[in-house]
Amino acid sequence: MAGAPESVVLSPPLDAEKVAWTEDRTSVPATCREDFRVRCTSKRAVTEVLELCSRFVQQLGDALPEEIREPALRDAQWTFESAVQENVSINGQAWQEASDKSFIDSDIKVLEDQFDEIIVDIATKRKQYPRKILECVIKTIKAKQEILKQYHPVVPPLDLKYDPDPVPACIN
Repeated sequence: MAGAPESVVLSPPLDAEKVAWTEDRTSVPATCREDFRVRCTSKRAVTEVLELCSRFVQQLGDALPEEIREPALRDAQWTFESAVQENVSINGQAWQEASDKSFIDSDIKVLEDQFDEIIVDIATKRKQYPRKILECVIKTIKAKQEILKQYHPVVPPLDLKYDPDPVPACIN
């Protein structure tokens, strides 16, 4: 019938979904699976974002009745934080495996050394390049002067004389 509504199932039942997920995960080798988690470099930065978002979750609870507000807010906050933690990787590691430090002291030392080398390299270029530029400018000017010395006009110039009393060309 044209007017009868049809029921459409958009997703499999929850139990079937769990079974399919575990089968897919075990049948695919660990090296072939793609990591669909959001890649981050600092656990501390993600924690700060979570704290920022927790204020919004608190504001959502203001619309709830007083008697269910507190447990609902705790549940919503826990659900949100655990969802973020499951879907974020810190330097390729899971949330629980990642450390709170974003950089180890030895990494900072290496970065400082590299930064110092770059500063020294740039400072020496500032001294060297103006000299090289000056040498190129001098060579260019000397080459132009040599070219001008070799220039000889092919046609000798004519001396044009100015006649102070011009005769009128047409007389009627």
